[in-house]
Formats: sequence, C-alpha cells, structure tokens
Amino acid sequence: MTVVDFENVSKSYPIYLSPGDRLKELATINRYSFHTDFWALRDISFQIRRGETFCIIGENGSGKSTLLQLIAGILHPSAGRLRVSGRVSALLELGAGFNPEFSGRDNIYLNGAILGLSAKQIDARYQQIESFAEIGDFINRPVKTYSSGMVVRLAFSVAIHVDPEILLVDEALAVGDIYFRQRCMRKVHELRGNGVTILFVSHAIGDVKQVGDRTVWLENGRIRDIGATDLIVAKYLAAMVQKDSAYIETRHVPGAGGAAATIIAPEIVEQIPNIDHRYGDGRARILGIAIVDASGAPLPVLEPGAQVVVRISAVASEYIAVPNLGFMLRNHLGVDFAGTNTLREGVEIPPMQPGDIYTVDFHVQLPELYPAHFSFSPAIADGTLHNYVMCDWIDNAITLQMGHAEGQVYGYLHMPCRVEVNARLGSTAAPKPAGEVA
Repeated sequence: MTVVDFENVSKSYPIYLSPGDRLKELATINRYSFHTDFWALRDISFQIRRGETFCIIGENGSGKSTLLQLIAGILHPSAGRLRVSGRVSALLELGAGFNPEFSGRDNIYLNGAILGLSAKQIDARYQQIESFAEIGDFINRPVKTYSSGMVVRLAFSVAIHVDPEILLVDEALAVGDIYFRQRCMRKVHELRGNGVTILFVSHAIGDVKQVGDRTVWLENGRIRDIGATDLIVAKYLAAMVQKDSAYIETRHVPGAGGAAATIIAPEIVEQIPNIDHRYGDGRARILGIAIVDASGAPLPVLEPGAQVVVRISAVASEYIAVPNLGFMLRNHLGVDFAGTNTLREGVEIPPMQPGDIYTVDFHVQLPELYPAHFSFSPAIADGTLHNYVMCDWIDNAITLQMGHAEGQVYGYLHMPCRVEVNARLGSTAAPKPAGEVA
C-alpha cells in the first residue's frame, strides 16, 4: 500500500531584492511581479510503500529538507499533487515544534497534542519518553537552557513514542553523541520491524546504507536517480569523488624522455568477477583482483584468523605521478567495514608511464569476523591521501563467505585478547592460577 505519493510536485519560493519590492507587489494586487522564483523542487514524482525505509541523499541545497517539510505539512506544493496517508511524526530542524520558554515536560504534552493525542494518551507514554531522552532534571527546566544534544534527545524520544505511522528524520541525529546515536539507530531498526514507514535524510552514508530499502538522490531540486540503496549510494559517492577531483588542481609532471622501458609485473591478475558500479577518470584502471593464499591459490571462502593475500593488478593509460592502489572491505549490509591502500601502509609506488602494469599484494591477517558475505572493492588513484584524483574504482568486485570461527563471535568481530586472573599490572611476576590467593 502506498502511503506517500508525489506526482510532479514542485515547490518555489519568491525572492525579493528588497523588502520594498514585496510591498510594491502587494500594492499592485499581483498585477506586477517584483520577485523572482527560486524552485527548491522541480517535477518530483515517486511513491513510498507502507513499512518502507526511504532515504534521501544529496548535497546541501538540493531540496532534501523542503521535501520532508512538504510531507510533514509544514509547506504546500506550488504545483503538482502530494498525498500522505497516516500519522506523521517529524524530527526536522533542531528544536522545531518546541517552545523554548516551556519546560521539557510541557513540550512533550504540547507536541503530543499537536499530533492528535489526548492528555490521557500522553500520560501513558510520558515515562517512556522521559526514560529514553535521559536528560535528568532538565525535563522540568525551560528548553532554552538545553544544549543542542539535549534538544535532539527529547525531540527524538517524543517523535518515536507517539505511535507514528510515518517517521521523518532530517539529519538531526548528527548533533547527538555517539551513545545516543547508537540507541537511536537501534530504535529505527525496531520501528522498521514494526512496519513504520521511515523517511531518512542524512549525510552519514553508512547510516543510509544500513537502514535504507530505497534511496532517492536529489540534485538541484530534481531527482538525479532513484532505486536500491547500494546502487544509488555508489553512484552518489562516485559523483562526489569526481566533483572533488575536478576541484583539486593536480599537476602531472611529464615522464622523462618517454623512452623508459615499460614496466610489466611478473604476475598479473586479469579477472574481475563482478562489477556493481565503476567510476574514475580512466587514466589508470584495475585489470583484476583475486583473494589468494600465500602460494597464490584462490580461496573459496574466508577463514577467521587466516592469512590472506588481496592481489590487485592495474595498468596506466596515461602518466600517473603518485599511484595509490587499495581496496575497501564491505560487509553483507554494504557497510564499509575496513580498507587500506599502499600509501596508508607506507609503500610508495614509482610513477607509472602509459602501459605500465603493477600488481600489488596486500598480506592481510583476518580478524575473527562473524559469518557473513564480505566484498572487496579495488581502486587506483593518483595523488596523496589528502589530495588525489580517482582513476578507477570498482564496487564489490569479488565477494566471499566468511567461515565460522572456532569460538563464538559476539557482535561483528572478536578482538585479540589475552586473559589473566588475579594479576598485578606492571609486575614481571607470573600471574597466580585462578583460585590461588596472592
């Protein structure tokens, strides 16, 4: 069932050069226009199904907040049709909907009443709201005395405890501390499981990839792309890298003489099992990637704690002044789990002339990871860690299953750990066996 339906929706704001122009326009009863229209959204069309988590990404000023405000009913479309079915609870701008002179307690009742809850219904939820917010005695103090993080705590707690059918979250969680953000993300997952429709705006791409069923990418008020979250996020990140590369002025020093012998690696990987998405300027490209053991034999699965070699081959089609090869390891949710590259590991590759082929081996000691699928995304760039141009990036080029560890893995991984009982820290004496008194 569709709960949010945008049909060719547009939203414009009148821009006046001076306050007097607004008065002139009113005085002429709209016979003359003294403003220009700024179109924050143009011809937006999509549908959101009940229980879906729908993410919205894009650069600042792309229209993300305006779109959520239309759904919340704060704004009305300038053109097109918008239909929203269900109780909407919104966590938009910091402190939106709160009266700064009222206490936190009073604002809980005020917001609940705005959302259509009776005083009795709010009474039944009040203790849960206060407990989740964890702001202590500040609940009885004016909101104007709160820190920004405390405002977010209270606002989020109210938003999730009023039985929303549609929850809007607009970047507000970025203000909270990491402890509260983790609690909020767990709550978002819980609401997803309960069938709540969630619209989530964030610049934290990791959060988007964790929660999003589908994602829309807005650019200059229009839909640039829409679809499965992993694919849209990959395209968005590629565009941002390319934009950053265009901004950075990287000077390439021509190769000396052009008569140097072409460098060809003694062993070359020429297989790329999968390409979900690929981007870069093409001056160098990945030839292949393989996950092998120390002897070079391909690994069918990843074993927790094993030593593996991530082997990547790349070829240059133009001069690459500072080659940097690396990879990103992602988990089954598409979240960037870990990664590295040659410069990060302190290895400097000589400049590459056109036709040069390098093969780089990353000898990795795998931690004890939970059993799931993990993918490797290889890349080659030109430049330093802080100032580079992406030449070639391949999303999820190879995916392998992680086997089961000998012991239980709690969470995502098991940390290397040595356990002592009744030991004296800093002492060179051997620890006493368990049960013996020192």
